[in-house]
Amino acid sequence: MATSRATGVTRALTYLESRKNLTGSVCGVAGLALALAGVAGAYWPLVVAGLYGAGALIAPPERTAPPPFDPREELGVLREDFGRLRGYVAEVELPSGPGEALAGLLELYGALLEPGWVADVLAAEPEAVHAVSRAVRQDVPESVDAYHRTRWWSRMAPGGESPERHLERQLGLLREEAQRVTAGLHEVEARRQQTHTTYLEERGRS
Repeated sequence: MATSRATGVTRALTYLESRKNLTGSVCGVAGLALALAGVAGAYWPLVVAGLYGAGALIAPPERTAPPPFDPREELGVLREDFGRLRGYVAEVELPSGPGEALAGLLELYGALLEPGWVADVLAAEPEAVHAVSRAVRQDVPESVDAYHRTRWWSRMAPGGESPERHLERQLGLLREEAQRVTAGLHEVEARRQQTHTTYLEERGRS
């Protein structure tokens, strides 16, 4: 019962501070001014109430602030998923070509996710985080899994382009994407350095 009463009080206080109540109150005061001026006549209570209700209706809706997200927390979760990916591929047997390509790709992802200033730059770029996240959580494991499934079928019905070749091409495309992400982060850092240099130059001239 006490909890319900406290909730009711909180809601009442929230409404008193709301835009609807404030706008309605302003319109109600205008109606009261009309009543005092003798414009509303004997029906002034209805005029005041009507103007209050109209003001409450036309008031803009309350804006709910979006919840704050810390991009560093997302990278922490992504590092855990990357660790699971490494554990998965460690149990997988691959030919030397795709195996070396996969090892190089994972090394690049690991360098991007390693805690430090590089990861800080990555965390500030949502599109880059999305690209790495998609690769770690979806593209790489699906490519490796598809290789194993296709290899089984190719043994039953040989012919066509080898599964190893497809996997190498997929890993090559993912590496190109990772290199574009790395280059983009480098450009971001270079722009920051240039901005700071310009700031110091302008401060020196002033």
